[in-house]
Amino acid sequence: MKRQKKVAAIHDISCMGKCSLTTALPILSAAGISTSVIPTAVLSTHTGGFTGYTYRDLTEDIPKISRHWQSLGLSFDGIYTGFLGSYEQLRMVIDFIGAFKTPDTIICVDPAMADFGKLYPTFSPTFPAGMVNLCSRADIIVPNMTEAALILGREYSEPPYSEAFVSDTMRELSESGPKQVVLTGIQADSANIGCAYYDRITGESGFAFSEYYPGRYHGTGDIFASVLFGSLVNGFSLAASAKIASKFTSGCIKRTYEAGTDTRFGVNFEDGLAEYAVIMNNGILD
Repeated sequence: MKRQKKVAAIHDISCMGKCSLTTALPILSAAGISTSVIPTAVLSTHTGGFTGYTYRDLTEDIPKISRHWQSLGLSFDGIYTGFLGSYEQLRMVIDFIGAFKTPDTIICVDPAMADFGKLYPTFSPTFPAGMVNLCSRADIIVPNMTEAALILGREYSEPPYSEAFVSDTMRELSESGPKQVVLTGIQADSANIGCAYYDRITGESGFAFSEYYPGRYHGTGDIFASVLFGSLVNGFSLAASAKIASKFTSGCIKRTYEAGTDTRFGVNFEDGLAEYAVIMNNGILD
């Protein structure tokens, strides 16, 4: 029997709303990966479309968990970071990567800080500069187009995007350190949306598109990044992982759109987990 892969996921917990750890943990588990978690904060709901939500900061727990894990001699095949609530947490996660990274550890950073052209209201204008520092430690980063613009320090451009613009953006992002870049929310036309991927070492690049459904679907960035990361840890290529993640996320949106569900409550990712588990177990992309 093959050795079970182990990863650490560092995200917040939104107790309702299907995002961050409440999606990352079941998706990575479906991929057959043993997942240890470090929660950065606990919220009653995610912040998209809700008011009055609770927020408990867990910054002081992060180094304590890290030190305990070091005392246990833990090691990880991958480290996956998402929403981080402060500059201080950025520094702590960089320290965590320094303590646990080995030559074989995949470091995946989802720079979850902005969308639809705007920085999340919980962050100061200086936060993106700190995220650039974290991204420089990553093997792969998974920004949306708003986050890409903030990382590069340039104005956000509305879709649609030309192939040349997307390719240039990925190359610029990779120059800061990450070997691989996957850009999400790439809308080439009114009918299709997906992602673009680029590997600076091999020069491989491409796109993975799926049908576009109107509306804003909260948590889909976390779902996409989790499926992508699980696939990479299981040995799938960057191109295959991007296609798996794009197809999975599109399926979540389609089920939610057709059911007419209030999108504030997240998308139906659960019904796609069995198929994802089969792909991960068999090592075959349909």
